[in-house]
Amino acid sequence: MDVDHALVRYLEAKRTVDDRSFSRRVRDTLYELLPSEPRMIDIGAGTGATVPRLLDSGIGGSYRGIDSSEQLTAYARAVRSRELRFRGYDVTTTAEENFTVSDITDADAHTNTDSPSHTESTLAVTFETADALTAAANTDDIDLLMAQQFMDLVSIEQALDVFLDALRPGGLAYFPLTFDGTTVFQPDHPADSEVEAAYHNAIDTAPDRDSHAGRHLLDALRNRPGTVRGVDAADAVVYPQENTYRGDEQYYLQQLLTFVEETVTSDAVPEINDWIASRRQQVSDGTLTYVGHRYDILYQTPTHRSW
Repeated sequence: MDVDHALVRYLEAKRTVDDRSFSRRVRDTLYELLPSEPRMIDIGAGTGATVPRLLDSGIGGSYRGIDSSEQLTAYARAVRSRELRFRGYDVTTTAEENFTVSDITDADAHTNTDSPSHTESTLAVTFETADALTAAANTDDIDLLMAQQFMDLVSIEQALDVFLDALRPGGLAYFPLTFDGTTVFQPDHPADSEVEAAYHNAIDTAPDRDSHAGRHLLDALRNRPGTVRGVDAADAVVYPQENTYRGDEQYYLQQLLTFVEETVTSDAVPEINDWIASRRQQVSDGTLTYVGHRYDILYQTPTHRSW
């Protein structure tokens, strides 16, 4: 399996950041509205980190993870099944290395109570390499569509046209961790404002990209016939304790700085090289704090198809 290990490591390193970020209020509303054994599609599934989160919350049914990267799809199939077996779940491999997961075999080891209404679950898991919009356009009658950290990468209106049409009447669209235009690095640096502005401007000038996707997604949903069932801040916050970062979050920060370095030119910000060097040293010293503003948004389509 030929895998971009830097990308995989970045996506896996951010799992602990994301786990802290999800809005419990929005997630609880999602769980309350989900039918039993829902049909689910996950847009931009990446390394498949959503699968253990669903299982840990007692949610079964069918899960279809879509990603445009064949490498990530292969990784998700192989690694998530091994992870779940290691944790005590009953995993049965099916065709093309997809798998079905049944309840954890050691009940004492499975103590998550986030979703008490969903118990004794079985989850049929499929990962596919495909274009997200194409895959969703060829799907219908879905109970839950998830698009995590995705809506800042596409035309919001175009994506909503496709995604909402894939849902059954009364179906749910969950858009967690949607970026919304605030990037903070601490301690202060004289070039902070210029760097942030240049970074977000570079995002906005790319085709279909949007550095304020969270607020614009809310605006777009307001004009749709369904209902926003939940919205909350879901900020990414990385803060060192005693000059040490949790898990692999030091690597996560270094990769964020690489994204800025590759995006912001010295023509836009003359001090960018000093800013990057200063920030990298702070990451190494365990003194850099990062905050990225994001929204969790949950939308429900009308119970009678009218969109």
